[in-house]
Amino acid sequence: MVESVDLKGALKEFFGFDAFKGNQEVVIQSVMEGKDCFVIMPTGAGKSLCYQLPALILEGTAIVISPLIALMKNQVDSIRGFGSTDAVAHFMNSSLTKAEAQKVRADILEGNTKLLFVAPETLKKEETVDFLRQINISFVAVDEAHCISEWGHDFRPEYRNIKKIVKEISDVPMMALTATATPKVQADIQKNLGMNDATVFKSSFNRSNLYYEVRPKDKKERVMKDIVSFIKNRQGKSGIIYCLSRKKVEEIAQMLVVNGINALPYHAGMDAKTRASHQDKFLMEDVDVIVATIAFGMGIDKPDVRFVIHYDIPKSLEGYYQETGRAGRDGLDGECLLFYNPGDIEKLEKFMKDKPVSEREIGSQLLFETSSYAESSQCRRKMLLHYFGESFNEDNCNKMCDNCRHPKEKFDVSKEMSMVIQAIESLGPKFNLKHVVDVLKGNKSSEVADYGNDQNAFFGKGADQEPIFWKGTVRLGLLNGLLYKSIENYGLLSVTDKGKDYVANPFKLEMAIDNNFDKVNDEEFDNAQIENIFDETLFGMLKDLCKKVAKQKNLPPYVIFQEPSLEDMATKYPISMEEMENIVGVGKNKVIKFGKPFVELIGQYVKENDIERPSDIVVRSVPNKSGKKIAIIQNIDKKIGLDVISKNNGMSNEDLMREIENIVYSGTKLNLHYYINDMLDEERQEEIFDYFRETEIDSIDAAVDEFDGEYSYEEMQLMRIQFISDMAN
Repeated sequence: MVESVDLKGALKEFFGFDAFKGNQEVVIQSVMEGKDCFVIMPTGAGKSLCYQLPALILEGTAIVISPLIALMKNQVDSIRGFGSTDAVAHFMNSSLTKAEAQKVRADILEGNTKLLFVAPETLKKEETVDFLRQINISFVAVDEAHCISEWGHDFRPEYRNIKKIVKEISDVPMMALTATATPKVQADIQKNLGMNDATVFKSSFNRSNLYYEVRPKDKKERVMKDIVSFIKNRQGKSGIIYCLSRKKVEEIAQMLVVNGINALPYHAGMDAKTRASHQDKFLMEDVDVIVATIAFGMGIDKPDVRFVIHYDIPKSLEGYYQETGRAGRDGLDGECLLFYNPGDIEKLEKFMKDKPVSEREIGSQLLFETSSYAESSQCRRKMLLHYFGESFNEDNCNKMCDNCRHPKEKFDVSKEMSMVIQAIESLGPKFNLKHVVDVLKGNKSSEVADYGNDQNAFFGKGADQEPIFWKGTVRLGLLNGLLYKSIENYGLLSVTDKGKDYVANPFKLEMAIDNNFDKVNDEEFDNAQIENIFDETLFGMLKDLCKKVAKQKNLPPYVIFQEPSLEDMATKYPISMEEMENIVGVGKNKVIKFGKPFVELIGQYVKENDIERPSDIVVRSVPNKSGKKIAIIQNIDKKIGLDVISKNNGMSNEDLMREIENIVYSGTKLNLHYYINDMLDEERQEEIFDYFRETEIDSIDAAVDEFDGEYSYEEMQLMRIQFISDMAN
């Protein structure tokens, strides 16, 4: 306990702020009085100030236990900006060299350090405990306290031992802080830290400045177009993209860079130096977008992040809330975009198959909550806040979620709600959503039959409605407090007192059918053919231009650009030479040779017809000059036989010819004369070349027929490839 301190004066002196936000002042007062306290405060509400300010005022050094090395560095840099010397704040973790660690200890022992950040792994070391026993500790703060609970989104077993270790060091006041805690996680934290008597300060989880949107996660290329378009429409704004795998992080970061977006990857597989460098570039605004793994987390306190995109669905709603909370911490608008594919949920469930049963059950329940959020047609803000035990009137969303901004048609479901409540009441609090829906639908699943619920009075009573309808009705009942779901107990449903009253005195409840997302298989998509819907008017104009250019150059039109290339132009509207390089079957050389009039025509067409040309439509793919293609070009340069090339590359002759065609049609010049000369004499070659110069028919079969089968298909194919290489490249 310390004498009364002018906290507002200290706030102004140290941080330059005139007033506290939310619960900050009462929390700090509690810490100053030496009381244990538990702070539940959303990301962006100023949680870290709750331990920073009292640490700077109180005698001794405050110990802050934090799970993220990146977050420690960020916090220390921030506090040093307010202190007179760098010694005011330090961190202890595995990233320090021996000399750096010695400097940290010296500053602390001299009483110059007010805040010391320690990783839980470092705290449990005997040498750390021995050292901390030598110093005057003002209090201990456990940041990201949800890591203590296996129901939290970032469970860390090391957190379980914190209370025991701290008691070994010194019996000092303790505070726990988290930005996400369901009632279950809150209870876990208090129990494990021995803080059941602590004062709890819980702020509203509502982030009114954030806009929440869920889009279907379609074909990979389409999602990338969506992302590039989204970011380009927010040019120069800071954003974070979260992915599940390191490979996807690297791939998306690279894709953004080739599309002119200043982006860097960030994941645990990178060395510490690179990771720190990428983080600093993001903080210093040398880079606009960071692509990061969900599992690793960012731990970056950057106030002006304007958007957070989830390319992959998070493993829990807590994780989602924490990550979206990195947007708009300055109080200005932020956008949270989630791409959802039910197939991703199945993948995550498969990843858990080798884990212990209890962990698997917990993981499945958390995933179920996340998928329910994504699929629901209810106000997303209401769904999120309900998950954290907070009631919210969707009228106050102010259209800051896609379901409120673009509402689907609603209808009264009061009768159906009564049926659902009565069905759950008759079954007893022993069954989850799927089981209840199976009973209502009359699906005699093995589980329904095993429990004898095919004999229940409500079995098949809802057969006239689809499962999605009944799922939505149950979710509506949960949101309105008529039903209760025990998340920690396998998601079992029960009826509340309010629900029992509803059956006796029903009132109008409106609902829209939940969103139905198609399951998408990435592997299938990678090999799928995209059907382009092209602008037929522009296609006709491009075809006429092709004929005109061909006539000027005394070449057949197909030598200039083939029809698939013209269709792609009429789909993507490229208006620069650089964009033209992304058209199918068009390489750099071909663009230089023939591209200019086509780019000019498309630019004029777009302008005259006021076409909204979304930036995503011209997404550049990462150059993919496979080793095989390079090997083929090099072997042809060395005049190696085509049969030897196909054998060396494990290809059939047909596949090799297709690959050579693609290489030449994209604008690369090849010299196959060494091979053709062994098959055909010069006079015959000239005869075939004359035919290709005069015909407008782009068909090898037609060429074979023209010469009454005198030349084989392979000979004609090679001659046409050489003709295009000589004339067009």
